Amino acid sequence: MKRLLIVEDKESLGLMLKETIESEGLEAEISGNGSDATRRIAEGRRYLAVLTDLRLPGADGIAVLKQVKESDPECPVIVMTAFGTIENAVQAMKLGAYDFIQKPVDVDHLLLLLRRCREHRELRYENLLLKEEFQRTHGLPAIVGESPRIVEVSRAIQKVAPTDSTVLLQGESGTGKELFARAIHQLSPRRDRPFVPINCAAIPDTLIENELFGHERGSFTGATGRQLGKFELADTGTIFLDEIGDLGPSVQSKVLRVLQERRFDRIGGAMTIDVDVRVICATNRNLAEDVKSGRFREDLFFRINVFPVTIPPLRARREDIDPLADFFLQRLARDLKKPGLSISDEARVRLREYPWPGNIRELENCIERAAILCNDSRIEASDLHLTPSSENRIGDVIDLSGTLAEAAERATRSVEKAKIADALQRTESRNDAADLLGISPRTLAAKMKEYGFE
Repeated sequence: MKRLLIVEDKESLGLMLKETIESEGLEAEISGNGSDATRRIAEGRRYLAVLTDLRLPGADGIAVLKQVKESDPECPVIVMTAFGTIENAVQAMKLGAYDFIQKPVDVDHLLLLLRRCREHRELRYENLLLKEEFQRTHGLPAIVGESPRIVEVSRAIQKVAPTDSTVLLQGESGTGKELFARAIHQLSPRRDRPFVPINCAAIPDTLIENELFGHERGSFTGATGRQLGKFELADTGTIFLDEIGDLGPSVQSKVLRVLQERRFDRIGGAMTIDVDVRVICATNRNLAEDVKSGRFREDLFFRINVFPVTIPPLRARREDIDPLADFFLQRLARDLKKPGLSISDEARVRLREYPWPGNIRELENCIERAAILCNDSRIEASDLHLTPSSENRIGDVIDLSGTLAEAAERATRSVEKAKIADALQRTESRNDAADLLGISPRTLAAKMKEYGFE
């Protein structure tokens, strides 16, 4: 979004402002009166910012400001005011104007304000864009959360979405990898073309090749007709290969060919099929380790690892637990016909303390179960049936097999790795993380290398 709206009835000033704005690599359109400007905004045109005079023919600048705040509340409005109308500018600020400048316009000050507006708009856009896109589609849920790590993921997705680059989404089960894959598709030029997901782990090895590439009639017993595979069905659109790490070696080689040559053969087919498809992959495995062990092809890994994005587990974004719970609660109140459904403070504490090994999917199921069980439309801690993390069985999170020394070593490494990850996430630099951990930066660097943080 690079376009601004200038609302100014003096043509010479409007043109000067337009040239100034465009010198910054932005775009600008001019409206000569307030009534025309409010009409444009009411029609749904979206702008990076609106620059408006206060005194205008037709509707005045205050009316323009009110229309912007009604149609696009996040759009910054800069008010221009002549000498003697400062009180009106103050009124505009109270109504939500971003800032005001006096005439004659100081070009340097205007450009500074515009840069700040752009930063403000882009930050808000990062947090809201995915939600808005999903709300506009057919009932798909929004991506909820504004924690730093989710904002970082959203920013990465928005950068890669307009391209055709292959994306690898990494993260634990239940973190919402398919949701993010759909976000990439929805934000891409292919949004009006097919989005075809396939869970590679849910289909036996003997059938996955047929699902991906299809077959010709008579190619095997029971093949009574031609069947198109997922790659062909996704032509001109996006294919989402969920849990790609579970593919067997023979299918891996065929997927590699599609990525390299954009063509494949149906089972039993004599004709090569060309395909134009964007590929998004996801896995909860450590594919780099699978490459080392020989379980996953190195050349395929390099092909799908063009743009890796790691989706953080819920325990690493605990500030999003409350808004996620409220999001699920709002939907359940409607579906279960329980208006006023709420969560007690004690229950919220319990939600924040729980480690959520099943991530967002587990949280959603927990809230739904509690919403059904609760009395008087209020979810209490007892309705959640969650054991606080301090009471979890240690065997649920640490491998206790082998000797005492072996189990103790695994436990120590597990705690060290988790503690380092937590410190790095909480602080802004390695030196700060080392201070928090009570170790030297050199020791932290060695530990980070040992545990694969670098």
